[in-house]
Amino acid sequence: MTLDLNTMIAILAMAAATVFTRISGLVLIRHVEMDERRRTAIEAIPPAVLMAIIAPTAFAAGWAETLACAATAIAARRLPMLVSVAIGVATVALLRVAGF
Repeated sequence: MTLDLNTMIAILAMAAATVFTRISGLVLIRHVEMDERRRTAIEAIPPAVLMAIIAPTAFAAGWAETLACAATAIAARRLPMLVSVAIGVATVALLRVAGF
């Protein structure tokens, strides 16, 4: 297997962009006054991202995936993100075993 220079540059550029955006978010949030409205908006971001990632699967796959997406969405309203994802994975696995 050979490594193309352009591919390596693209990978490094994407890694640098990722690190930059993560660090800049941490630096910039220090200069923002956190009232209750902003805190609520920021806390809503992880479930929104999770739903944006799994929503296409809900409409493009079979019944097992659709029901697992619904279970994940319901769990994400009350439970931590990792638990919600685990519930979704377990649901799709069980439904596939059941033949859906």
